[in-house]
Amino acid sequence: MASDWTLLSSAPDTQGPVEVFGVTLVGISVTTGVKVLFTLVLLGVVLLVRQLILMALRRVLGGEVADPRRFWARQGLQLVVAVVLVIGVISIWVTPDTDITTGVGLISAGLAFALQQVIVSLAAFFVILRGDTFAIGDRITLGGVRGDVVKLGFLRTTIMEMGQPPSVAAADPAVWVNSRQYTGRLVTVTNGAIFSDPVYNYSRDFPYLWEEIVLPISYRDEAAVVESILMSAAAAHAIVDDPAAERSLMSMRSRYAMSDASVDPSVYWRLTDNWLELSLRFLVPVRGVREIKDRMSRDILRGLDDAGIAIASATVEIVGVPTVKFRSGGEGD
Repeated sequence: MASDWTLLSSAPDTQGPVEVFGVTLVGISVTTGVKVLFTLVLLGVVLLVRQLILMALRRVLGGEVADPRRFWARQGLQLVVAVVLVIGVISIWVTPDTDITTGVGLISAGLAFALQQVIVSLAAFFVILRGDTFAIGDRITLGGVRGDVVKLGFLRTTIMEMGQPPSVAAADPAVWVNSRQYTGRLVTVTNGAIFSDPVYNYSRDFPYLWEEIVLPISYRDEAAVVESILMSAAAAHAIVDDPAAERSLMSMRSRYAMSDASVDPSVYWRLTDNWLELSLRFLVPVRGVREIKDRMSRDILRGLDDAGIAIASATVEIVGVPTVKFRSGGEGD
């Protein structure tokens, strides 16, 4: 008489249900269970053999990761393992009695899972081609990398990295160039990053930037004179009364719901505990900002020197020293 504690029993038909400890496993037949078992054994054996071969390669070729022989040997092994697994899984699941659509469905599902990042990057490539995000030559920040787009592939975007202004020099990734100029590094970013990270485009629709120069001065100095020096520097080097900039701004307003903005330079005052802070806001092209600010800074310093005005700083000014008298003591003092 059969016992309820039989470990494994099934109907004579191999397509019948599988029972484990008297519990019927819904949707699993004997044939399916055997195929799953063979698949797991195949995976275990292939991965074990792969690990043993890798250990042998390290022993034979040495431990240098950058050794090209080790790299290509590893790549060749990975390819062989992939081919063996694909052929093995197909052989197990696709039999003369099996509907081919089942095997195709399993393979498609496996490929979709294994290549999901590749599929996402490929889809992002076609999104980028529409031109709404960025194109070759645009200055962008993508995946934390700042720079110019120099190459666009099906899966990856190559960016010539640029430095960062001092105000964000500690941002990730940190670089050693303290301005928006090339560092010399080419950085590759997957196209799929446009779906998960914000994309900052400096030049796509409005090829200009609003920049600022902040100047602290003492409350004893003539702030109106300093403002005049700042405006003169902006008029000489920044973009002022430029029809091209005005047209670009009007185009931005027609395409986006942006507030009113001015392309003319202006100076803003701010009171602090230590000094009066004057901020010069001006418009510059997206490229060549460092050279423009360098020329403006030189003109501003010359103007301050001519006016006899110094830049305020957090220093301690000694306004007087008390008189110190020494008295020679007599004998016995």
